[in-house]
Amino acid sequence: MNSNLVSVIIPVFNAEKYVAEAIGSVLSQTYKNMELICINDKSTDHSFSILESFENKIILINNENNCGTAESRNKGIRIARGEFLAFIDNDDIWESHKLEVQMNEFRIHPALDVSFSYMQSFISPELSEKAPNLRYCPSEPIPGYIPSTIVVKRTSLAKAGYFDSRWKNGESVDWMFKAKEAGLNFGVVDQVLVKRRIHETNKGVLDSATSKNEYLKIIRESVNRRRKNKPAV
Repeated sequence: MNSNLVSVIIPVFNAEKYVAEAIGSVLSQTYKNMELICINDKSTDHSFSILESFENKIILINNENNCGTAESRNKGIRIARGEFLAFIDNDDIWESHKLEVQMNEFRIHPALDVSFSYMQSFISPELSEKAPNLRYCPSEPIPGYIPSTIVVKRTSLAKAGYFDSRWKNGESVDWMFKAKEAGLNFGVVDQVLVKRRIHETNKGVLDSATSKNEYLKIIRESVNRRRKNKPAV
């Protein structure tokens, strides 16, 4: 499936410490037929200048206003040319064979809509005592239902819809609920293909209370949609 173009989308906001490594992990993929779209979401640090240093290797969008992760990701989707879409957060790292492995899954399983993979979290060395709860972050490989593991057929994503910009932290969880409700077929590659970086500026770490409240609202909305769409007996 090396003939299928994959559009990789990275929303970037104040990620000067990590974004170059994230981009490097995408550019070093063994699967070569891809385009990399980076959306600078009005960063106030040196993220934009770092993105500019990759000028000839990426497609760079510079938001005039801070739009948030969901809308930035949607902007990337709108200009993407690929038949497949992949996402990576600006602080995560891909293994070099990630896309090759997951695109092979689509070749083997033609009915597959969305491919996830296992991930392994690691705590960034500079993590301070501001987030002591992260000392208990699991480091063993687990199924990664996060944006950085996703590869999805463009036609399948259209059935589930774009990411909902109402959510600050839970937009990907909301999308996965909607994807399942739309009947999309999920598959998980039993390999660690993503390293998820945990640090004190992660959205969920800085504002865990907001994250929990959002997740509860997202679950309620999903339950209500299922009830509404449930056929009458």
